[in-house]
Amino acid sequence: MANFYVNPTEITHDIPDNDRPKFYMFGVPSYTNMGDQAVSLAERKYIENEFSEYQYIEVLEEDDDEAIPVVKKHLQPQDIIAFTGGGNMGNLYPTHEEARRKVFSTFTDNLTISFPQSIHFEDTEDGQVEKRKSQHAYNKNPNLVLVARDAQSFHRMQTTFHNPVIFTPDMVLYMNTVDWQFDRDGALFVLRHDTEKVVKQSTIDNVKSILDASHPVKRVDTVLDSPKEITPVTRETMYECELELFSQQNIVITDRWHAMVFSVLTGTPCLLFGNSYGKGKHAYIDWLEHVNWIDYTDENDTDRIKEIIEKLLVQKRHNYDVRKDFQQLHDVIARYTRKWQSI
Repeated sequence: MANFYVNPTEITHDIPDNDRPKFYMFGVPSYTNMGDQAVSLAERKYIENEFSEYQYIEVLEEDDDEAIPVVKKHLQPQDIIAFTGGGNMGNLYPTHEEARRKVFSTFTDNLTISFPQSIHFEDTEDGQVEKRKSQHAYNKNPNLVLVARDAQSFHRMQTTFHNPVIFTPDMVLYMNTVDWQFDRDGALFVLRHDTEKVVKQSTIDNVKSILDASHPVKRVDTVLDSPKEITPVTRETMYECELELFSQQNIVITDRWHAMVFSVLTGTPCLLFGNSYGKGKHAYIDWLEHVNWIDYTDENDTDRIKEIIEKLLVQKRHNYDVRKDFQQLHDVIARYTRKWQSI
């Protein structure tokens, strides 16, 4: 029996029986990647803030299969279907991609939105097979809109699918900044342990040697070891704990895109290294290059990296705003809501 999170504290097995149009978000994670959890939190806040007439209902990814027939039975023409963003459209995480295909190919009569994603189908036999499967599934839905969160993904989506593609920031950049005035003391290394990792260990060791003398060094990951799962009930508290951790640092060294985003939101100097297919680099250039306390590098040269770090450490926090860049997403949803309001 599927669980529906009608609000972060109300779990039900039934679709609410009322006159409000529904916004169904599928694929919501319960795993402990705080980047993806922050995306899901931001998606809820975005819809509740911008389109409050909609009742926002979340479906955890493990409940997708059981929830699909229930939603299909109760679906009204004005309802909107969406699949959570923040991950990777492609063959790197096949379970997630299979779930997207099922949702997109099932709800073909309503506006369906793939929330801001990166995309990477590997240039291998497996990658091309999976790409064809996704093309077949996505193309079944004439009402599907794909949202790319970086320019590289925007062009790849356009050349891979026939569906319309729009371009917005990662949803976490919709979240409010915080300025909690903690005493900052430390260098936080937030590093991957998965197939996307490309930064050399020797480079990381050299960066640690630069910072060790003057900053206590701590290594973590945005994928938490505990708790074992995070649901919409506990998500916001865990997100605030993550921002608190970042707010206590002098600098963050990372190869995770969302660790950079958390640094942006907390005003924490951050140096980002690349991943296997360039999502962080391109998203940084598209949306955050103007933020003075953030930088991206492909450097391996220790002296050059030291120069970048020294520059970051003296930057002052300044105003920035990318909320206006969500306008394309807002327009897609607003056009659909106006269509049904006029009937």
